[in-house]
Amino acid sequence: MAEDVEKLTRKTVENGGVLAMLYFDIHAKSKDAVKELGTGFINSVIQKPGVVFAYGEIEDPVGGEEGKNWSSSISLKVLSKDFLTLGNLCMAHSPFSVEILRPDSINLQLSEAHELLGTMAATTTEYKKYILTKLAKPGEVSSVEETLKRRAMMGKKILEKKKGEE
Repeated sequence: MAEDVEKLTRKTVENGGVLAMLYFDIHAKSKDAVKELGTGFINSVIQKPGVVFAYGEIEDPVGGEEGKNWSSSISLKVLSKDFLTLGNLCMAHSPFSVEILRPDSINLQLSEAHELLGTMAATTTEYKKYILTKLAKPGEVSSVEETLKRRAMMGKKILEKKKGEE
């Protein structure tokens, strides 16, 4: 079986895939809840589009004294079909550390770089929107929403212009 995994890894990396270790922290009210959340998280990553395989280990939870949360870390080895998939995983789940194991260098097509940067910008915008709407005074929320709508319209115009040039 180890030979099959190595063969799959080698073939995937040769075709633009990336093998990486992602490290996450996890917290919950009970030791069992930490393990259950960790297992559910690993299973959700395995099912993401572009993930060829993933294997995770959950450290034994610590803490929990005096009503405090239990904490643990997850080490997740992920083989993705491409760098974009790995980037999207990192943006969606915010690992505290990432280590690319293979390949030794990453080459991106311009279209992949554009897609990754666009996804990063959209993710950041969603975070900003969430934060601004939570921190804004009731009278300011409509102004924040109007600014975000204008930004979306400008982005739409740029995309339409680009499609017209192609």
